[in-house]
Amino acid sequence: MIEIGVINNPRMAQAFVDYLAVQKIDAKVAQTEDGFAICLPAMTHVEVASQELDIFLADPYQDKYQAASWDVADTRTVNFSYGSGNMLSNFLMHAGKVTLTIFALSVIVFVAMYFSMLTQNEFIYAALHFPFDLSVTSLSEVWRLFTPAIIHFSVLHLVFNLLWWWYLGGQIENKLGSKKLLLLFLVAALIPNIGQFLLTGPNFGGLSGVVYALVGYIWWTGWLAPTQGISLPKPYVGFMLVWLVLGFFPIFGLNVANAAHVLGLMVGCGQAFLDYKFKSSN
Repeated sequence: MIEIGVINNPRMAQAFVDYLAVQKIDAKVAQTEDGFAICLPAMTHVEVASQELDIFLADPYQDKYQAASWDVADTRTVNFSYGSGNMLSNFLMHAGKVTLTIFALSVIVFVAMYFSMLTQNEFIYAALHFPFDLSVTSLSEVWRLFTPAIIHFSVLHLVFNLLWWWYLGGQIENKLGSKKLLLLFLVAALIPNIGQFLLTGPNFGGLSGVVYALVGYIWWTGWLAPTQGISLPKPYVGFMLVWLVLGFFPIFGLNVANAAHVLGLMVGCGQAFLDYKFKSSN
């Protein structure tokens, strides 16, 4: 592999590689001690790619680079060449403080619930589950409107949700900021939780409503405003939509919070549309 330059930001490095792919130039991103190296497999396009890199570094936010990322997102495979000893740093690099905080809280709550059940004292769940009703008295414990999102009932439930949260939330936080992800989390916890309560009562939990909000937000933002630099490959969208539909059929014997999933997806798509309209009007 022939290195033609190094970019400090992994998102920008991938955006440049995507742009080269549109130009029919094969390249990969390799993590190094100095940053993220742009590497070509042969000398054939080195001169052209080097010139394009200089142009890119002068103005990496041009629309053509963001559009290229959207064009190749459906067929792209992850091209980062991670070192075997860098798993933790790679995990942290993809996630911001909000992503990591919700991730850690979900794990802590799950472990605490497990040990509290062993002692037959489910005080953790009792303190965090949704209110039994929406009266003024119940709403004095306002955190209960949000905390069901960090409650999980099995290892599979936890791992599935946290992997999606890390992947989707990290993308939003790194590109659009912590405040945007926090807003999405709060709204996508509140509205789906209320909807699920009205349908099934207070005994539910999980981050999946929020995950579906992130799916909807990234999906629609990538479609409406590709220059924002976030996108979700269509196979991923398809998988999540199929999983959403399967939740309405008891074929896996799972108790699925369908209302939270649907409302979460609607929240994410709606927020993406509002953001697009707001930016378009300014």
